[in-house]
Amino acid sequence: MTQTTTQRGWLDRLWGGIADQGRLFARVPSVDVKGPERARQLAAALLSERGEASGAAVARELLECLRALPDQDRLAVLRSMGEGFAPDPERVRAAASAYLAEPCPEAANRLHTAAEPPRQELLRRMNMATGGTAMLVRLRHEMLPHLRADQALRLLDHDLLHLFSSWFNRGFLELRRIDWDTPAAILEKLITYEAVHEIAGWQDLRRRLLPDRRCFAFFHQALPNEPLIFVEVALTAGLADAVQPLLAPPADGAGQPPKGADSAIFYSISNCQEGLRGVSFGNFLIKQVVEELHAELPKLRRFATLSPVPGFRAWLDRELAGETPPLQEEELAGLSAEPGQTQAEALSAALQGEWWVDKRAKALRAPLLRLAAAYLTRGAQGGEKLDPVARFHLGNGARLERIDWLGNVSDRGMRESFGIMVNYLYDPGSIEANHEAFVNTGRVARSAEVDQLAAGRKTKAASKAA
Repeated sequence: MTQTTTQRGWLDRLWGGIADQGRLFARVPSVDVKGPERARQLAAALLSERGEASGAAVARELLECLRALPDQDRLAVLRSMGEGFAPDPERVRAAASAYLAEPCPEAANRLHTAAEPPRQELLRRMNMATGGTAMLVRLRHEMLPHLRADQALRLLDHDLLHLFSSWFNRGFLELRRIDWDTPAAILEKLITYEAVHEIAGWQDLRRRLLPDRRCFAFFHQALPNEPLIFVEVALTAGLADAVQPLLAPPADGAGQPPKGADSAIFYSISNCQEGLRGVSFGNFLIKQVVEELHAELPKLRRFATLSPVPGFRAWLDRELAGETPPLQEEELAGLSAEPGQTQAEALSAALQGEWWVDKRAKALRAPLLRLAAAYLTRGAQGGEKLDPVARFHLGNGARLERIDWLGNVSDRGMRESFGIMVNYLYDPGSIEANHEAFVNTGRVARSAEVDQLAAGRKTKAASKAA
């Protein structure tokens, strides 16, 4: 058990004792009021409480009431929180008028205070109850599927996201290395939360924690045994170009780092708490893990990902259906297109069955790699959205280093991107410059090899494969 966990347990017991005493002084609804209406009245009572102990008691009772409600009733209460507890329009209007009349810092502060919804103070007070943070994260998770169609829930979600961005600030996060000695309850959650390459039970997890692997996770003191995000790393000699070998059992059975290991490959990054969607952890995680690995293993020279391209196939389908089909004449000829076939039909015919294990793979390699390079180097200023994984790494300052043919031949990899994967390189000397160029101009930092692919020219690797 970590010191943070011990401290949190002590604080929870202390706050629970205060809530027990405060129950004597709290103004709570009559026991005759049940269900959603009781929760609404408790929320109003919590916001009106002035005493610390009585407020803790009401907060605890409100959370217990919400936990006990059926899902639909709980959503109804959350909807009422979004509809109510809004800023006072007259107060906001007066503060805005005062600021327009004299736009000084003091007037701006008064306007800010007047415009902040009382909902945010209600949520802060709910957070003070034991388990309050975890409950609020759970409530947001439940809300997310309903946001598009529900304005009241969107208002409440805006307040929760605003508060979570402060509460889960990098300064409050703890980086922990995960190994086989980590408590089983946390290891089991890694199996559950893995979102990129499924962990097929305990033996598979053990393989990912052998000496040639590393796993790190961020934790928060309010959720001491719940990982927020974790990254899996492979220690390799050179850049890895396929994920299946990284997931396979080690040849020597012991999983020792290979001689000459000079690269750390980040092959899986998984967010664990859906209720914290929109709160960024990954950029801090990667940069801190780079520092940790460099300190532990000074001989490491390259820090790169082996990443999926989840949006590639959907983008190509749209391009094939557009006015300017993307395949070149010689590429179409290589697919043995029949007379009268559209490009989409020719490509679909070539992609039937396990095409990657026969001669069709050779014909498909050049056009699909070229198109993948075009897809990934479009820049961030165009009308279309960037691939989400590309946007994440490029925005963090990585360089698009290499596009890997048949890097992931799992069902998911073939379905999303024809098996193509990408190495994004984190070069400490150029991270900040790459980040600035990307966010300010949309420029995608990339290697000469990627530029060659985008231009349709053979790279050295492609020439060797041919």
